[in-house]
Amino acid sequence: MKIGIIGAMSVEIEYLKEILTGIEAVKKGGLVFYTGTIRGKDAVIVQSGVGKVNAAMCTTLLIECFGVTHVINTGVAGGLKEGLHVFDVVVSSCCIHHDVDATGFGYKPCEVPGLKTVDFKADAFLIETAKRAWKECAFSSSLLEGRIASGDVFVNSAQRKKEIRSLCDAACVEMEGASIAQVCFLTGIPFVVIRCISDMAENTEEVYEEKKAAKISSVLVANIFGLL
Repeated sequence: MKIGIIGAMSVEIEYLKEILTGIEAVKKGGLVFYTGTIRGKDAVIVQSGVGKVNAAMCTTLLIECFGVTHVINTGVAGGLKEGLHVFDVVVSSCCIHHDVDATGFGYKPCEVPGLKTVDFKADAFLIETAKRAWKECAFSSSLLEGRIASGDVFVNSAQRKKEIRSLCDAACVEMEGASIAQVCFLTGIPFVVIRCISDMAENTEEVYEEKKAAKISSVLVANIFGLL
């Protein structure tokens, strides 16, 4: 088992890089891939850059050039679901593109033409392992399994939040997960997306708890390695 870990921003992978042992850096496709082990398991950590194209390219390189057998996307997200709070964690049941619209060709909202699915299901084993790993975390926040919506837009308005929640019935929103999930779907690689809520995606004045949220997500990922 070799696990690829993707974070869009440096803050989303810095803790995992700190605990990566036997670290080697490999440059490819304009990205730096850090190989080594976490709790005795092979890992490749990479900062993809923000957005769906960056994330898709990064995932493809992990699979084709580094031979990863599983993919975990870690990071922060904006909360959509009622009852969610900042620092709660969402483990993907599935991922969906909230900004894909081919309804003019007869497809369902959010459906990528030709793939015969509206969303991309996360791996059941990784989901359950994440839930078990959460029990070992000493955080006071909550964890839930839910759909994660992705799009190439930073959501920070109550109106846009309402629209995405209505369209996708998603728990949270971010900018990479669905593209990572789509690549894994097409290549048969098991994946899970783990996102800690950094804000409630409503306005530009709310506090954006990026650093702490990123650390919470990363600690959970590290605990997953301990159970594999």
